[in-house]
Amino acid sequence: MVDKPTINFGLDGVYVDESSICKVDGQNGKLWYRGYAIEDLADMSNFEEVAYLLVYGKLPTRSEFEEFEKKLKERIQLPKEITDMIKIMAPSAHPMDVMRTATSMLSMYDKDPMNKERDNTIDKIITLLAKLPTIAAVTGRFRDKKKYIPPDPSLGLTANFLYMLTGKKPNDFEKKLIDLMFILHAEHSTNASTFSVLVTSSTLADIYSAITTGIGTLKGPLHGGADEAALKMMKAIGNPDNTEKYIEEALEGKQRIMGFGHRVYKVYDPRAKIVRKYLEESLTKEPSDEVETLLKIALRAEKLMVDKLGTSKGIWPNIDFFAGPLYRVLGIESELFTPIFVASRMSGWGAHIVEYWANNKLFRPLEYYTGQIGNTYIPIDKR
Repeated sequence: MVDKPTINFGLDGVYVDESSICKVDGQNGKLWYRGYAIEDLADMSNFEEVAYLLVYGKLPTRSEFEEFEKKLKERIQLPKEITDMIKIMAPSAHPMDVMRTATSMLSMYDKDPMNKERDNTIDKIITLLAKLPTIAAVTGRFRDKKKYIPPDPSLGLTANFLYMLTGKKPNDFEKKLIDLMFILHAEHSTNASTFSVLVTSSTLADIYSAITTGIGTLKGPLHGGADEAALKMMKAIGNPDNTEKYIEEALEGKQRIMGFGHRVYKVYDPRAKIVRKYLEESLTKEPSDEVETLLKIALRAEKLMVDKLGTSKGIWPNIDFFAGPLYRVLGIESELFTPIFVASRMSGWGAHIVEYWANNKLFRPLEYYTGQIGNTYIPIDKR
């Protein structure tokens, strides 16, 4: 008899590849993109520069950045057929279904979708980086039965997303906030959606198929969508004075408190600290009774959860906990939180595809069979 192998359910703790893209230090609460601390990138960089860094593996010179930005602006518009499709789907379909379908449709406009040469792949990534925020914005716009707003060539990629979604040109602080959220969601090592992107890429399918796979994976509530759920919880609490009672009862009922805990981080998620800082700053720059109430609830919930489960269980706030209130500063509805995740994570997904295709190997894991062997077949009329 063969000994039963060790099975790492959910691939927990299993290394599947080497990568120079992202380092997550879950024990010490640190995160680096290509060796740069996330705190420095969040405060001093912008999304276009971070996307360049992830995809190309280095920070751009000014001329490289300007050329990269120029390409993004040239490709931000969607083909009419895709805009028409979004207009049909958006009022009734889940926004992530719209994202998935529209992304898949983009392959029709690529004359050589199966070309996997590095430069050609990066060119496709730039196209997707430009168009996915537009898909998300147009989806939100048509979902509310509002007219399409074309992009403004004077605005950057993330500011244009906000403008196309709301119809209002963002001020400098609003530009910073939306840029921040794109940066913080741009990459996070081999999580579920990135792994699914790599599995599809390893078959040498086209990049549109791989990204569509990632979008489907990110739709799952155990991966994307936690920020939406956390905001829903805060709204259910309603009054900050109800926070402790709500959380205590939820814990007693073995309910999961969304926005807390992480498969990798066993301390405070560094991205959550950054979002919290900017969220607190927003109350002086963009005063809002709604956001002030949400933040009060969040801070009281945070204190209770950290006191109860932080040090003892390693359950701390993650980025999803404070993300919802910050999106509300910008007037973004919760249904669009995960599509924004998609638009920003495209940079990380793209970087991983480029890296993996340089030394591609088809993923083919094993499973340990526990079923029967040697059953006797019985014809259907004798069963």
